[in-house]
Amino acid sequence: MVNKIPKWNLVLVLVLISEIIVFGLINPRFWNISILLNSFNDFVAIAIIGFFVTFVIITGGIDISGGSIIGLTSVVTGILSQLVGLNIWIAVIIAITVGGLCGLINGILIAYGRVQAMVITLGGLLLYSGIAIVLVGVSGASSYEGISGFSEEFSSLAYGTVLGIPNSVILFIGMFLIAYVLLHLTKYGRYVFLTGINQNAADYSGIDTKKIIASTYVLSGLSAGVAGVMLTSYLGSARADFGSEYLMSILTIVVLGGTLITGGKGGVVGTALASIIVGFLQVGLQMGGISTQYIGLATGLLLILSVALLSVSAGSKNSIKKLLMIKSNIKEGEV
Repeated sequence: MVNKIPKWNLVLVLVLISEIIVFGLINPRFWNISILLNSFNDFVAIAIIGFFVTFVIITGGIDISGGSIIGLTSVVTGILSQLVGLNIWIAVIIAITVGGLCGLINGILIAYGRVQAMVITLGGLLLYSGIAIVLVGVSGASSYEGISGFSEEFSSLAYGTVLGIPNSVILFIGMFLIAYVLLHLTKYGRYVFLTGINQNAADYSGIDTKKIIASTYVLSGLSAGVAGVMLTSYLGSARADFGSEYLMSILTIVVLGGTLITGGKGGVVGTALASIIVGFLQVGLQMGGISTQYIGLATGLLLILSVALLSVSAGSKNSIKKLLMIKSNIKEGEV
């Protein structure tokens, strides 16, 4: 059974165990299971987006607009529920739908307009963040304090528990299962991989690759919408700048999770493990008394190391294959 688990995921499990041991030795409070479970609130938004950005990167694309969609959906939730007076749960559904629409715009322009994903999502990052700032200005709310005054019912979304397990952990598991089933257990997931491996071959085999590519951006947008709602509940206010610092963390957990930045290979199990590693790393550094300004440094190092290790690993495999082919050709020549 162990042989069936990708080696990179085993490495991530070992890194996670080492992390728990080291940070626990530095500060024994790190081994408090309650602290670890509650720490999910700090990184669940990054993990949720990371699960579905994994789909995008497997198709060979990239989505850097997730952070700004978080801010936009947060503001939409605040305006609709606190200023317009809509029921909070209707406001939540509309906000998540807005996130999906942002992803749809990205996806259509990239898949059907054949514009580079980096250019479109960079434009989306600026556009959605600008719309959020305008909406806050029009609403008359303070851009620094945001829109506050949410009900306890809405706050319980982030702070509530079910059988002693924080809702953030349940949301993490729920979104992971949805992403896992979609990517690894359905025909749609196989099409996502085939599109990333060779789009032309996938087109010739009858797969509508444009629709597949567009759909991955819609999923990414919807996940950013869910993350925006969760973050609003956690922080108790709606602000346009929520998620603005998440870009590097999202890319780090996807790449550290073993998804090739060139597409065609990856998985959400690795992304889930990597998100926990990065999340616990931040908690451990803070509990170890290290200034928060160095957390970005640690995350950046993780991103560079993971890209380097995965590149070396892929390069080694190609070299071995080439050597075996050369050896085989030499033997055939001798015969």
